[in-house]
Amino acid sequence: MRRLRLLSALLLAPALTGCFASEGADGTSDDTGDGSRLRVALAFPPAENLSPYGADATILSRLGVTEGLTALDANGAAAPALASSWRRENDRTWLFTLREADFQDGTEVTPAAVAASLTHATEAKPAPAALAGVTLTAKAEGSTGVRVTTKDPDPVLPLRLSSPSLAVLSTKAYAGDDGADPVGHATGPFELTKVMGATAATLDRFADYWGGRAQASGVDVKFVADGTARANALRTGQVDLAEAIPVAQAATLDPGTRKATATTRTTSLLINTASGPFENAGLRAAARQAVDTSVFAKDVYEGYADAGTGIYGPAVTWAEGKRTAPTGRARPADADGTTITLATYDNRPELPEVAQVLKQQLEKAGFRVDLEVREYSRLESDALDGKFDAFVLARNTLVDTGDPVSVLASDYTCDGGYDIAQLCDKDVDKAVAKAERVTDTDERQDAAMAAEAEILGTDAVVPLIHQRIITGVGTGVRGALLDPYERTLVGTGTRR
Repeated sequence: MRRLRLLSALLLAPALTGCFASEGADGTSDDTGDGSRLRVALAFPPAENLSPYGADATILSRLGVTEGLTALDANGAAAPALASSWRRENDRTWLFTLREADFQDGTEVTPAAVAASLTHATEAKPAPAALAGVTLTAKAEGSTGVRVTTKDPDPVLPLRLSSPSLAVLSTKAYAGDDGADPVGHATGPFELTKVMGATAATLDRFADYWGGRAQASGVDVKFVADGTARANALRTGQVDLAEAIPVAQAATLDPGTRKATATTRTTSLLINTASGPFENAGLRAAARQAVDTSVFAKDVYEGYADAGTGIYGPAVTWAEGKRTAPTGRARPADADGTTITLATYDNRPELPEVAQVLKQQLEKAGFRVDLEVREYSRLESDALDGKFDAFVLARNTLVDTGDPVSVLASDYTCDGGYDIAQLCDKDVDKAVAKAERVTDTDERQDAAMAAEAEILGTDAVVPLIHQRIITGVGTGVRGALLDPYERTLVGTGTRR
């Protein structure tokens, strides 16, 4: 099978020759030795015109364009970023002290600018996932402080403010009528200088970055949805970094160039609970019962994954010891030829194969399945509007805030901004709300697992696998940032 896949990769990979010339924003070559430009292939084209408030926020974060007041360290704790320190003044108020920094448009990072940026995020429609269920206000305090107050106590606010969707932009970013414009208005080591729709982008080194001068002089990005094309571009030396290498193409790469990272990403079957046949809890139970998760980790992901056990996987190291069994599940009903629409996207190449296997498993259980596969940016709005009966989604459970409760609030509550399962259950909302109020870390984890059990008990989600992401890293590349939260890829030390 591996030899056949290797042959297919070589024969079918689209030609990308010439796509990744090492050129700056002015079209001139920049291989002078003063930090060669990096050539990067990303899997997901911008779905929202690089808005910092939705899924595109992670693109900006991974490319070193944007930053928030805080970041996540290797242990998932809040670490300084634009804020050098912070302290909690009372149960609803935190004071963040800013470091000296500049925006890429030459203006200074001031308390007023930071407060304005956070205020714009609170007014965004739809709200950033990191703010699901949270109401906050931000005000300048003196020459270096930003005071953030939440309507309800929020013990994980420093974690929340690390979210890529709460990146700080300059006042000039909001001058137009099209929302926030990150081009030239962020604070990271690389400045976004040119965006060619959903096909490419150019970034140049931001010389005045507070964290030091980036070793690469810039980044040339191509958005390449085809996984075989990304793998082939790395193998033939056309790119230096390629994200989300399909497991089927991993064998085509030199072993030293494929880096597998355990992540907090879980691939799940999300089931539409609000309309269509799966409004019936018994049919949801029948679908869940039909799924054999062991097949996906072993066969589809060829060992680069673990069988699904819950919303949180092995990379969330504390979860397994605190997991409780779901209760109150409905009795499985007879599928009796019920027709359902199952959808997924092809930016992550394994997902269509996962969906095909699911289709077979569900049909064996008596369902009739219509499968729809599109590129993610052409699918997201329909998924959020509940136009599919079931949806296969690869979701990093800690990407939004680093807090385990936040993904539950955004994905599975009545007011959640990313509720593809269309779940609105009073017991789930009660359990999530309870978890959000807990301040002690250990107790918050316990409460998160109790809420997970409530969610799984509705059969709105069937966890399939916990993924290890394969990133292609060229042999001459140093300092690529590979982390389980998938927030970073390129930083000041990334070079070739």
